[in-house]
Amino acid sequence: MRRNASRREFLRNSSMAGVGMWIGNTVIGSPRSPAEKLNVACVGVGGKGASDMGACRGENIVAICDTDKNRLNQAGSRTAKKAEKYTDYRKMLERKDIDAVTVSTPDHNHAPAAMGAIRQGKHAFVQKPLTKTVFEARTLREAARKHKVATQMGNQGTSTSGLRKGVEVVQSGGIGNVTEIHVWTNRPVWPQGSKAIPSVPKSEKVPGHIDWSSWLGPAADRDYSGRYLPFVWRGFWDFGTGALGDMACHTANLAFMACELEHPVAIQREEMVGNNEITYPTYSKIRFDFPARKSAKTGKTLPALKFFWYDGWTIKGGRKTYNTPPAATFRGQPIKPSNSGSLMIGDKGMMYSPNDYGSGWRLYPDEFAKDYKAPTPWIDRSPGHAQEWIRACKGGKPAMSNFDYAALLTETILLGNLAMKVDGKIEWDGPNLKSTNSPEANKFIHYEYRKGYEL
Repeated sequence: MRRNASRREFLRNSSMAGVGMWIGNTVIGSPRSPAEKLNVACVGVGGKGASDMGACRGENIVAICDTDKNRLNQAGSRTAKKAEKYTDYRKMLERKDIDAVTVSTPDHNHAPAAMGAIRQGKHAFVQKPLTKTVFEARTLREAARKHKVATQMGNQGTSTSGLRKGVEVVQSGGIGNVTEIHVWTNRPVWPQGSKAIPSVPKSEKVPGHIDWSSWLGPAADRDYSGRYLPFVWRGFWDFGTGALGDMACHTANLAFMACELEHPVAIQREEMVGNNEITYPTYSKIRFDFPARKSAKTGKTLPALKFFWYDGWTIKGGRKTYNTPPAATFRGQPIKPSNSGSLMIGDKGMMYSPNDYGSGWRLYPDEFAKDYKAPTPWIDRSPGHAQEWIRACKGGKPAMSNFDYAALLTETILLGNLAMKVDGKIEWDGPNLKSTNSPEANKFIHYEYRKGYEL
């Protein structure tokens, strides 16, 4: 078993040779041959987990875990025929031959599963949002640095050439100083999206193919209900992160990266419909205030800006009407928002993306866009989202959505959920991870885990 431990140590050390040590496109260090395969374990192999596992099919998938034995067996018969099967990821992660782990579970299990891998020096790919709480995001970021592992969050838009080009345009000053950002989504699309569930679902018998205790993971013990899974867990406070957690790490990604955002100084709920102690709101608008900051790209001071998030929908005149920003007008040209998208407003022009990933966008107004010349590219184009992570695990350049970036994005986005819990403006001290004016908000930064799942 020592041979496997040494192998992991080599992988870990060689992968970190690329962190902050690039000269042009050359990696300093002794990276592993790209032809040598990783031993990968997958936590969650149904739904999104199936595609995350599939993206690793070129490596050795040695172990798979899912609390639904039907999904587990299906994955074992199709994609991972030689993999050993588990329903408890804690037991699976005890294996010494695992190099890298994918985590594609309900949100509440992201951090415990990822931390179980990271502390053993296993590289980690974790679906968005990276974590359920802001505390978990900070903790995973610090742990990944400490244990020197290659990481990546599953916000796939990061790997698209369109998003990277958009970042280059904004950071080169293409639309001028950005002072306002709007991001919106068509979520929620789960049952609680049209009607809140104000009480705990009725107890049901646990189906024979479900490992309910492992599904609960760190969450407080409770009886099983088919209303929690699959997928609909997103709308429950105890398991998911609502519309913000589901989509903002995608839809806000372009603006967050392009504008070099870090910690907001204030967060406030402006609108909310349907919130209760059991399920997330069916409709909300959140405002984040970001301070002036120095650009790492240009060294210039970027102005303070307002960031608005919109989710939910209502029925008006028999039709579904999405919660989107008011139609924006720049130099007389209006933009009618799509059902999901983002908009950055600068003093020279605007960048509008009508999709969740930020992979496609337009500049406004038309006369400005017509004469605009894009800057010379400086951000490497991606071989593919999962491939970036696999390359990093083998000693290549860190993935763009590694935890240094992804944890900060997730931490910031999840502050919006604090605003849903607390009335009034929350003044936020990001570096110290606390509100300076709201003891109530500080209560929701994290929660107590069920025994055996502590970070």
